[in-house]
Amino acid sequence: MISRTIVRLGVRSVFGRRRGVLLFVLPLVLLALSVLVRVLVGQDATGSEHVLYRLGLIVIVPLVALLATSGLLAPEIDDGSISYLLAKPISRHTIVSSKLVVSVACVLVFGAIPMLVAGLILRADEPSFAVGFAVASLVGGTAYCALFALLSVLTRHAVVLGLVYLLVWEGLLGGLLDGVRWLSITRWSGEMVDRVADLTLVDNLPLTYAVIAAAVVIGGGTWLTGRRLRAFNLTGDE
Repeated sequence: MISRTIVRLGVRSVFGRRRGVLLFVLPLVLLALSVLVRVLVGQDATGSEHVLYRLGLIVIVPLVALLATSGLLAPEIDDGSISYLLAKPISRHTIVSSKLVVSVACVLVFGAIPMLVAGLILRADEPSFAVGFAVASLVGGTAYCALFALLSVLTRHAVVLGLVYLLVWEGLLGGLLDGVRWLSITRWSGEMVDRVADLTLVDNLPLTYAVIAAAVVIGGGTWLTGRRLRAFNLTGDE
């Protein structure tokens, strides 16, 4: 299900464009702010939660997933080079899975690992705090990758729609409407943090639901992307 050639092409697609630079900048911002908070307030529980949840889990991880995933399929579709890939005798689901391996690896390197390090900086006395955010970042980031991959084959404005989704649904409405937690990847991730690190970031959301919902988005998004790519019209629909 995984093609090494497509994985190599995916890495070149992500880091061969200017947006790839932001993948290095975002975790550096998180780590720098974590060091600053640790110096100013010490191992403060509230300050640490704000940094890793409101900045890391709500902003940094989704943006890393968006940047990594939007650099895999969308540029090839826009410039027409996707035709060469689709002309090969390769399963469309293999193409999608191989591309997603790259984006998930980016989430791990630029999202989950920096969250782990930042958590250890902020709360060196509570390793479970860092581990909880790292695990949630990897799971949530993977779900975002699957969602954004689907957007990239549905529209040429995947980046714009992805940003609108993050700002309006996950950010604005997620903070105002309690019911959004049932359809929010960030809130599912927050529940995972709660169980691992014994926190209360999200209320009244069963862990079982959060895990199953994330799995459905990952599996469903990957399958639907492959299905859409199989029937993709090279002239585009838009």
